[in-house]
Amino acid sequence: MSGNADVKRPAAELRLGLRENIGQFSLLVLITAFVGSMVGLERTVVPLIGEQEFGLASKTAIVSFIISFGIVKAICNFFAARISESWGRKRVLVLGWIIGLPVPFIIIYANRWIWFDVANIVLGINQALTWSMTVIMKVDLVGPKRRGLALGLNEFAGYLAVGTMAYVTGEIAAAYSLRPEPFYLGIGIAALGLVCSVLFVRETIDYARFEARQHTSHAPALTSASSDNPGARHPSVKEIFALTSWKERALSSCSQAGLVNNLNDGMSWGIYPLFFSSHGLGVAAIGIIKAVYPAVWGLLQPITGPLSDRLGRKWLIAGGMGVQAVGIWLTVLVPTYSWWILAAVLQGLGTAMVYPVLLAAISDVAHAGWRATSMGVYRFWRDLGYAIGALLAGLIADLLGMAAAIHVVAALTLLSGLIVALRMYETLPERRPTEVRQSAHPIPHGS
Repeated sequence: MSGNADVKRPAAELRLGLRENIGQFSLLVLITAFVGSMVGLERTVVPLIGEQEFGLASKTAIVSFIISFGIVKAICNFFAARISESWGRKRVLVLGWIIGLPVPFIIIYANRWIWFDVANIVLGINQALTWSMTVIMKVDLVGPKRRGLALGLNEFAGYLAVGTMAYVTGEIAAAYSLRPEPFYLGIGIAALGLVCSVLFVRETIDYARFEARQHTSHAPALTSASSDNPGARHPSVKEIFALTSWKERALSSCSQAGLVNNLNDGMSWGIYPLFFSSHGLGVAAIGIIKAVYPAVWGLLQPITGPLSDRLGRKWLIAGGMGVQAVGIWLTVLVPTYSWWILAAVLQGLGTAMVYPVLLAAISDVAHAGWRATSMGVYRFWRDLGYAIGALLAGLIADLLGMAAAIHVVAALTLLSGLIVALRMYETLPERRPTEVRQSAHPIPHGS
């Protein structure tokens, strides 16, 4: 990975902003679409493969591939972000694509269900490394003023691709078979992602270091040490983990909301296709429902992200969790196709209100010098939600039925929104409450 893309750029050449870095930003949006497509390959057909090809009756066994995916992705998110602070963003991105290349082949040739777990362990590493880097690199490039827009565009590309691929694979499976035809697309996508990352992506870590030197972070509880003492030490990984997980009100509120958001997505990924199938729906129709949710989620994020730059983060997050809960409950309370489509739209709308805004809120609070690590901790908790949601839903479905599992997940989603409403403060600097701005503590954040 040598060449001009990795040469350290002089500070005089660095400009923060979306317009100033539109070429690289647009390329990273395209790569995020490739990343999302790798997950979309599995959204419709893999649970049905477990039930129809392998004869798995246990819902917990069927969703085991999501559990393995979530645990591995969560752990690797944290380490990918931390490693990128010293190793560089581009190297981590390229490594992620190299690791992702075998995934479609493993699924195509799997003769035992355990190979799907293996494929999703590999996919989890791929997703952690590639998606983490596209998020962090965009934040590096745009600086503090347009984070909501940047992250909205990032998640728009990724989840529109998830939805599109869920629809396409459903149509291919209906026309041919559940395997191998839908997964041929994955081979080309992984190859394109790798080629674009190696040849065209530039390293962005110098932009983050440039921003850190400008002292542009406005974190209420985390900035005073730096402003008073430019030589303050960089916080340890343990300190950053504690701040993001439970100590700091905004960071920890975002972490729990991210976890529950992906908890309900993990349930949706594993249980919804089986739930719809149990009501007599065919694979193509299931593919449409499974496409609507991430497609609406993706399409609306370029609106909700910038909206949070104007209106603030907190109430979009709290409201979005509530809208998701309504959509999940609607799925189980009115089990007809037209209402399932409406429920998918509501889940997509609620998730769009939450997903890029959570990342923007983390970026508001965490200092540029250790922002990537804090985002890695947040993404650890968020993507652990896949595993927790799939395991919880699978166990409840086996014991009490799929409807009971969906009800429980809807209730947890509503509870998460209430926690944000009661505990989190507004993180957007110009809308942050005065009492929060004046309550700064001397927590070190580096120079």
